[in-house]
Amino acid sequence: MPSILVIPGDGIGVEVTEVSVSVLKALGEKEKTEFALEDGLLGGCAIDSFGIPLPEETREKAVKCDAVLLGAVGGPKWENLDHELKPERGLLDLRKELDAFANLRPAVVYPALADASTLKREVVEGVDIMVVRELTGGIYFGLPRGTEESNGGKEAFNTLRYSSSEIERVARTAFEIARKRKGKLASIDKSNVLESMVLWRDTVSKVGREEFPDVELEHLYVDNAAMQLIRRPRDFDVMLAGNMFGDIISDEAAQLTGSLGMLPSASVGNLGAIYEPVHGSAPDIAGKDIANPIASVLSTAMMLRYSFGMEGPAARVEEAVKRVLDEGYRTADIHQEGKTRVGTRRMGELILKEL
Repeated sequence: MPSILVIPGDGIGVEVTEVSVSVLKALGEKEKTEFALEDGLLGGCAIDSFGIPLPEETREKAVKCDAVLLGAVGGPKWENLDHELKPERGLLDLRKELDAFANLRPAVVYPALADASTLKREVVEGVDIMVVRELTGGIYFGLPRGTEESNGGKEAFNTLRYSSSEIERVARTAFEIARKRKGKLASIDKSNVLESMVLWRDTVSKVGREEFPDVELEHLYVDNAAMQLIRRPRDFDVMLAGNMFGDIISDEAAQLTGSLGMLPSASVGNLGAIYEPVHGSAPDIAGKDIANPIASVLSTAMMLRYSFGMEGPAARVEEAVKRVLDEGYRTADIHQEGKTRVGTRRMGELILKEL
């Protein structure tokens, strides 16, 4: 019996996760598969209840379960807390706890939404990109880090640090995904000015040469990659990047699709996996039945595929989303003239109906 820890989190995370849970239950009945669902607290709601963003109870449940389905964390209520107590710190710690070193972020432009992008239809139509972001190393975790007094003022510093073993494992993940798609991998770095990125380029090249000679490898500096992603997005298949560059590139790729509300993600590793929409908690629209639940639903499809090997059900969820969009239903973030505007719950009901 697949076990799932459901963490709605803060803001609209609660609403979109509710839709995903209903999808899971419907699939369970259809596939004669029972999902064991447990609830957990993380982020701002955990701070309010326990004083910390990742309570020990949630940590223990996450380690024991097969996958984590997460909504979103954070909000202005907790912005002034110390860095180690912010809601986002809980998410970083959970990723580290599960050794979820590879973040998978697909960016797919659905035909029905090609005009919702800020770019021309002829540029984005047919875009289907998978960004693989290293998630547990790099500048977000590198030591030393901190703030200190210097020459009568303050100085702050962070360290961009990678080991060859960290690069090798995320590169293998990216190469394996590329091998199953179009056989193309673009590796993003800044090796012309950063020593850590020289190691990144050399290591990715070595893994490709020795283990994946059938995959076409292209190296791009991050500034050029950002430009080319806007100029020729259809040329990209799988894009591999370190933690910071991957964070930026994946959001840029997301914008090609028209809305962050459409983008799912998976953070996979050796000890567990976390599935969550790319968007944040959007506290300004929380509780108003406005949020787009599709990113959460598609994250659930990724969970079915990557954690449980349920390719058929995963594809059916994705197809249900596509059909609802083809029928002209839109939440506020992707609404277009002449289409039918619906709320969070109604969008969920429509997806369930298609399933």
